[in-house]
Amino acid sequence: MATVDSRRVADGSDAGGTFQPYLDSLRQELQQRDPTVLSVVLAVAAVLLTLVFWKFIWSRKSSQRAVLLVGLCDSGKTLLFVRLLTGHYRDTQTSITDSSAVYRVNNNRGNSLTLIDLPGHESLRLQFLERFKSSARAFVFVVDSASFQREVKDVAEFLYQVLLDSMALKNTPSFLIACNKQDIAMAKSAKLIQQQLEKELNTLRVTRSAAPSTLDSSGPVPAHLGKKGKEFEFSQLPLKVEFLECSAKGGRGDGGSADIQDLEKWLAKIA
Repeated sequence: MATVDSRRVADGSDAGGTFQPYLDSLRQELQQRDPTVLSVVLAVAAVLLTLVFWKFIWSRKSSQRAVLLVGLCDSGKTLLFVRLLTGHYRDTQTSITDSSAVYRVNNNRGNSLTLIDLPGHESLRLQFLERFKSSARAFVFVVDSASFQREVKDVAEFLYQVLLDSMALKNTPSFLIACNKQDIAMAKSAKLIQQQLEKELNTLRVTRSAAPSTLDSSGPVPAHLGKKGKEFEFSQLPLKVEFLECSAKGGRGDGGSADIQDLEKWLAKIA
């Protein structure tokens, strides 16, 4: 008999019989319950589901704490990276891999971000951008303001690709163009750099829209930037692109302090 009883419990025949009276009682109680009480129960359930949903969204957003430093070679990305983390000057060289570190934001909330310095070499930059873009909370596109005039076409082409990728992301990250090396006498202002980039991007979107297959097709990206039939302006984009001037080296030689206060304020704002 012990063997038979165990088998019944295992296949659920006795278990179902044991709990059936409780199930029937609960069913009857719910059927006889005041409709008002049932409405309250449903409302509470809806609130709980909403809270669970927002917790999921918030945790996803919190996981996207990376700030990607991108730009051409020798734009000063790595020195900006070092200055933000340590405050000190250090001789740097062209990177062939990424560097990352936790950056403590200077604000009342005590938040932190992960700064990731991506290589600027033409053969590597898109590869590393693809690897890290999904974790991006923000992009800092670093421009060499001193050599901008002769590099404007290269800068615009890379910026075009980065903008398409950032616009394709669901979290629509913050986007900053940091006009670096303002300590050099021949450096172009942020306003002039913005105007010239708009002209170059306007030309690029015409040529690239005719050959979208040459772009990264990892996600649903628009065929062109801005509005059709109008000259391109950054204000036409669905994400806000900001410009600021900075100098990672500073104006008093290698031992001087960097002029990156505006960049630090921007990082504190988006953290």
